[in-house]
Amino acid sequence: MTARILVVDDIPANVKLLEVRLLAEYYEVLTASSGKDALEICESGRVDVVLLDVMMPEMDGFEVCRRLKADQATAHIPVVMVTALDQVQDRVRGLEAGADDFLTKPVNDLQLLTRVKSLVRLKMLTDELRLRASTTRNIGIEELLSRRSAVDEGTPKVLLIDDQESSSSQIARMLREACDLNIAKDPQSGFFEAAEAEHECVLISTRLAEFDPLRLCAQLRTLDRTRFVPIVLLADEGEEDRLLRGLELGINDYVIRPIDRQELLARLRTQIRRKRYNEHLRQSVTQTIEMAVTDGLTGLHNRRYLDSHLKTLFDRAMNRRRPLSLMITDIDRFKGINDTHGHDAGDEILREFAARLRKNVRGIDLACRFGGEEFVVVMPDTDPELANIVAERIRAQIADKPFVVSSLAEPLSVTISIGVSGIKHSGDSVEALMKRADKALYEAKNSGRNRVVADAA
Repeated sequence: MTARILVVDDIPANVKLLEVRLLAEYYEVLTASSGKDALEICESGRVDVVLLDVMMPEMDGFEVCRRLKADQATAHIPVVMVTALDQVQDRVRGLEAGADDFLTKPVNDLQLLTRVKSLVRLKMLTDELRLRASTTRNIGIEELLSRRSAVDEGTPKVLLIDDQESSSSQIARMLREACDLNIAKDPQSGFFEAAEAEHECVLISTRLAEFDPLRLCAQLRTLDRTRFVPIVLLADEGEEDRLLRGLELGINDYVIRPIDRQELLARLRTQIRRKRYNEHLRQSVTQTIEMAVTDGLTGLHNRRYLDSHLKTLFDRAMNRRRPLSLMITDIDRFKGINDTHGHDAGDEILREFAARLRKNVRGIDLACRFGGEEFVVVMPDTDPELANIVAERIRAQIADKPFVVSSLAEPLSVTISIGVSGIKHSGDSVEALMKRADKALYEAKNSGRNRVVADAA
């Protein structure tokens, strides 16, 4: 898993040391000797992780981090602060500036590479989600990122798994009013609690008496429901090997005892903010996918979805030698409705017609708005004779019950014409199936409208 790592330090020897270590692991390394240069490189969009020295002239690492996180174009890039200072207040200051992690000089090789690997995985996930969101046309990535303030709102729900009363009580006091904290004193029950309830972060103590905390982390990472929930280990001094192994398993962060309240709160805020950001991206991607295949006026699938899904249904019917029928419906004299009563009235007719159509077909049937006042219904496992009966039922239901339009004093009588065709298992195609239904619809229109015509060919 290669990536582009930016090393920022005003001392060439420090840059060279980190560069050699990263190149040995086949990372691509970019370097900068000042905060200004670092910001310019990050704005180019070519960086996956930033290793940022704190003590630099003109613009220190804290200010560089703040500017990166404040810019919509660079806010998603993970930043690791690298400092010779090992004071809690420095770590808290960096985390509050938006840093994703801290490394203390002299940098431990295993810790460096494991941290980088973990953050590269995070960056790849975020990049994929950003790309999907930005390539849609219904929602722009700039608009999406501009709504981050709303993403950060709300009291987070956090789970603490700790079987020791003294330490769990201490954590509860630290997090009072900062989150909605649930405490599980049994690791097994904690696992089920995490799996069954929605949490935005899970804190796991490494002091569990009769259960391996790393096995618990691994189990949480195997479940779909908890795969992306941040995990923070509460560890003791001297547990470096366990922490490194935990980072390899996918934990997101750790805090070393004795735990400083401000550091714990800052790290917790960082993890929750990151989770909410990625969830917001996922939800936006899902919404835009739905928007791309759904007709905004009627709520039915649109022609784009029909073009892709009809081929799947057709091929399945052909391969299994099962019947499949298709009907094209058209609202009679719809242009006259728009011209006489206005487009708002026409839109109400379309919405109500779609609702009635949906009620008269099965869940396995595919109902789509084909365009304008034309609708298509694809009916798997349905022969043309049965499809003709269904079409006649829909036609009668529309004709027998006038449409209520909010702007009109009296309900409006509406009729439809329908053309029906069925699959032929010898040399048939989707195009031919649609063409036969369209031809039948044309005949229904020319024969006086308000009728069903089935393909006779």
